[in-house]
Amino acid sequence: MNLFTAYVVSHTLSLKARFQEDRGASAVEYGLLVGLIAVAIIATVLLLGTQLNALFQRVTDTLAPVVAG
Repeated sequence: MNLFTAYVVSHTLSLKARFQEDRGASAVEYGLLVGLIAVAIIATVLLLGTQLNALFQRVTDTLAPVVAG
């Protein structure tokens, strides 16, 4: 009976350790994913920033008479 109890306890502890390691790996993976998304957003804003600003300015200039009138 003691051998069975020792087996169950050791197996439970090894499973618990395995799940804790996976959580750490998942956190690292999510961190890398968030970092890559941030880099992509920054690159897009730097590349398209002036074009987007010009587009919004044209929209503002087009809507200004409609809003004023």
